[in-house]
Amino acid sequence: MKCLKIRNLHASVEGKEILKGVNLDINEDETLALLGPNGHGKSTLLAVIMGNPRYNVTEGSIYLDDENVLEMSVDERSKKGLFLAFQNPSEIPGVVAADFFKGAINTRRESKIKLFEFYRLLENACKEVNLPFEMVNRNLNDGFSGGEKKRNEILQMILLNPNIAMLDEIDSGLDVDAINVVSDAILKEQKEKGTGFLVISHYARLFDLIHPTKAAIMVNGRIVLTGNGDLIKRIDKEGYEWIEKETGVSIKKEDDHSMNRVSIGACATKEAFKNVK
Repeated sequence: MKCLKIRNLHASVEGKEILKGVNLDINEDETLALLGPNGHGKSTLLAVIMGNPRYNVTEGSIYLDDENVLEMSVDERSKKGLFLAFQNPSEIPGVVAADFFKGAINTRRESKIKLFEFYRLLENACKEVNLPFEMVNRNLNDGFSGGEKKRNEILQMILLNPNIAMLDEIDSGLDVDAINVVSDAILKEQKEKGTGFLVISHYARLFDLIHPTKAAIMVNGRIVLTGNGDLIKRIDKEGYEWIEKETGVSIKKEDDHSMNRVSIGACATKEAFKNVK
């Protein structure tokens, strides 16, 4: 069973320290919900794990079992079983989606996938995420709606079959039906393949659907609390203020809206449904 182990991880961007000693374990067969106010380092953590060159690791370690992830290139990290679904997937004109998927699959195989096998796999994945099969013949994410881009990220995850999948606000901008599609795909990967998940979300609905086995709260670049699903429920009901009162950890607000009322921390699910009606 694969385990991603993060120890005392420090990382900066343009000289500003964002991660300030992160300690976290993510195992296959489990789903970890990563919570925290906006701007406190959650997306940075995922980017650092995946090897975004914008970020500079100044201290600490990341290991996938006994292999040093920080010594791997981005493509090596992917081949070892790490996957990141972006919060804002890029449009890539000139790159046909099907060609991109096929190339990515072939980098993980000793022999190239046969055309019939590839299209059968691709067709099934499209059905699973409710994307028209014709879209794979378009340029990657080019002209896709926000929801289509997010479902396309999940489609890639299905095709690449990672050991550890990191999802950065995969539910943002999705309507209720699309969130159900995404959550069903996550649950299927959990049940059938034993995929481990590290999931960032500001909405309680996704966590209600995918049933995280663990939860961690990040504040000011550190993991300050870990627990189970009860921790998610408390954050959704009470917000983050109680953390400061009970642990003494200072929560610095970026602005008056840093703990958004339409996010985990203030009954996000109820607010989201009000907006849908």
